[in-house]
This record gives sequence, structure tokens and C-alpha cells, in this order.
Amino acid sequence: MSRILVVDDEEKMRHLLSIMLKTKEYEVDEAGDGREALGMVDECSYDMIITDIKMPRMDGVELLNRIKERKIPCPVVFITAFATIESAVEAMRQGAVDYITKPFEEDRILLTVERTLNLSRLMAENRELRQQLQTVAGDDEIIYVSREMSLVMDLASRVAASETAVLITGESGTGKELLAKYIHKTSPRNEKRFVPVNCAAISSNLVESELFGHEKGSFTNADKKAVGKFEYASGGTIFLDEIGDLPMEAQAKLLRTLQEKKIQRVGGNEEIPVDIRLICATNQDLEQLVESHCFRQDLFFRINVFPIQPPPLRERMDDVVPLARHFLKRMAGSRIHLSKDAEITLMNYNWPGNVRELSNAIERSAILEQDSKTITRDSLCFLKSVTCQNLESGFRLPADGISLENFEKQMVKQALETTGNNQSAAAKLLGLSRAKFRVLMKQTLKE
Repeated sequence: MSRILVVDDEEKMRHLLSIMLKTKEYEVDEAGDGREALGMVDECSYDMIITDIKMPRMDGVELLNRIKERKIPCPVVFITAFATIESAVEAMRQGAVDYITKPFEEDRILLTVERTLNLSRLMAENRELRQQLQTVAGDDEIIYVSREMSLVMDLASRVAASETAVLITGESGTGKELLAKYIHKTSPRNEKRFVPVNCAAISSNLVESELFGHEKGSFTNADKKAVGKFEYASGGTIFLDEIGDLPMEAQAKLLRTLQEKKIQRVGGNEEIPVDIRLICATNQDLEQLVESHCFRQDLFFRINVFPIQPPPLRERMDDVVPLARHFLKRMAGSRIHLSKDAEITLMNYNWPGNVRELSNAIERSAILEQDSKTITRDSLCFLKSVTCQNLESGFRLPADGISLENFEKQMVKQALETTGNNQSAAAKLLGLSRAKFRVLMKQTLKE
């Protein structure tokens, strides 16, 4: 739902405009002059502003200039009397997008508002596009030649055309978000938003606000109304990464949203329809979490309609060299090359950190070899496997003993170095759960 700010020092004019707009189900706020409006714009996001030109304290032209100075991406429409159209035209040269005249003609106003809101949506899409263009070209490409990955991509292509919920599982670093983006881009919703949410990165007491939004004053520091990710993604795809880390209370609200296709902002009573395609991802065993009562069974059934599991890199070794060449070209163009012995080294490594670790390794090597222009086996000497397979049977305690604390510290450090600081992969190397590994890491690496 679009939100509009009406600014006019004449209360009757403000109310008249507000009534017209509210009948078309727009959300409308009012301000008595430019100074009051500027304060409201600083606190809340608006899709457009309709403002009178002549007002006390701060007029419409100064309000427009202040908005431009703050780089607030909000189109402004001026209200003017017939006698001052010249000033409105001048203001448009300064950045206003249109003007409406007094006395008001409802059809003319609603047409102007609709046109301006379309512009506002285009501005938002352009901002998103600029952000995407700031990333390195090719980041969203999925590179593969292996049969294992071809099967995964075939599944993704088949499910993309439907509205079915998708659950992407697998180890960290296997490209679950890239696969989710691929499904979105090849779906009928590809012209709408793809909204990723990392459930593990949100504070537990802010999860519901992040997903569903909140009303002003609904909790401490909620100084303005906020739109949640579901409302923002409406019409497109929402990607819930690390879904296994979602708190139980938020799981219940998520289930209700998926069932009823409506959300309620925190602190609000209004039910807001949302139209989203859901894709979830996790590197955890959700069935095990269900058995341990850490994840709702009914929610699991709801999101696990079409599971896809991209294989770890060690199970698609045919893709290692093509991926390495792709990453190198993206980072260095044609200035740096992979030698044959470097390719052999990459193929002989187990890649516990998967594609993400490979990308990091190529980036590091490219930096080191800027002068030589060639990545060799020696350039990749930092790839050291943690070899503990025979530890249980082959290790013998020295006669003078060891420092268990130092031993654990070295194992933790090596596991993190091997996996490019990927805690989930490091935990797997040491045969630990991620939670136990974090405890060990805090104990051994504390200052």
C-alpha cells in the first residue's frame, strides 16, 4: 500500500485531499508546513509528497530543496493556485515531478497521484538495479559442467514455473542463495522483487518486526511505522535463509502467514494481504530439529514441498576448474592465469568450505600473484587439509605429555583456516555440531 504525505497550512485543504486519497486506499499522513513535513520525512518513508508552495516557516520550494539535500528518494508534487502556475513550473525545473491546481479536480488529482506513484516505483527499482550493478558482473551465475549439478539445475528449472514452496538444503557454501535467485529469475515473478532474509543474522527479539513490520510505538525505539520483508516482497519472492534458526514464536506467525496469505505488523490489528513465493534454505537437518522440538512439524511440512539439495563441491569435482577459471576471470580479467599444476592442486583438495572456499582461495591467490600473472601450485600452498582420520588409532601420547589446551586451540585454528572461517564446515571437520564448535572456539581462542 502506497504512503503519501500531504503538506498544506490550510487544514481544510489537507483534509479534503486526504479524504480523496483514502477513498482509493492510500495511506495518508498530514503536515501543516514544510518544517513539520521535513521532520516526518526524516522519521518515515513516503512514496510521494503533495505540498503547497506558499506556507509559513518553510515553504514548498525549500522543503523540496531540503529533501534533495538529504538525498531522500521521494517524488514531490506541488499544489498551486492558477495565478501562481509560473512558480510551480519553476519549481519543477528544480526537481518537482508535477503540480495540481486549486480548486481541486478529483480525477486530475488521482491521475497525477497514480502517475507519480508509478514513477516512485521505478525510482525504487532503479536504486535496486544500481546496487546490483555495483557488484561484480557474473556474481549470480551458476557455473557447472558436472552431471550432479545438471540434475539439480533441472529440478530448479522445473519448479521455477510453479508457485510451489522450495526448500534448499545442503552444506554451507554450496550456493543455496544463488540457486534461489535462479528459481526467481526463471519464474513468472521475475520482474518483481527477490527479497533475501538471513534468519540467523536477526536478533531474536526483532525477528517478527523484520519479517512482518511494526507500528509506531509498538516497542521501545519504534519511532516510526516500518514495512516488513513479507510486505516489501509482495508480488515477488521471499528467500528465508537459515530457516532452522527461526525462533519458535516466529515460526508460528510464519505458518499463519503462509496459510492465510496475510500479515499483521507488530503492534497492529490490521490484516494486510501479501502475495509471495516462498523459498527457504538451511544447512541444518530440519527433520532432526523437528524431533528435538526445535522446529515446528507443521511448518516443516508447509515449506518442504519441493526439496532441492545442491551437492558439496567434493561431490562435483568436475566443476572445480571451471569455477576457478570463472572466479579468476571475474576478479582479474585476463591478466592472471591458472597453471596446470595449480589446476591439479585444486582438484586434489577436498574443499570442506565448498564453492565459497574456492572463491576465497582464488581471490587470495590472484592478489598474491599480481606480478607473476600466473597462479601455480606454490600459490595455493595455504590449502592445508586437517588430517585426523587416523588420530584415534594412530596417536600415542608422548612420554612428556602434551598441552591439551594448546592442542585444541591449534585444531580449532586449522579447521577455521582450512574452511575460510566457515564455522559450520570447521565443525564438520572436527566431528562436532556447530553449537559445540562455537563453545570450543570461544574457550580456546579467548584472549
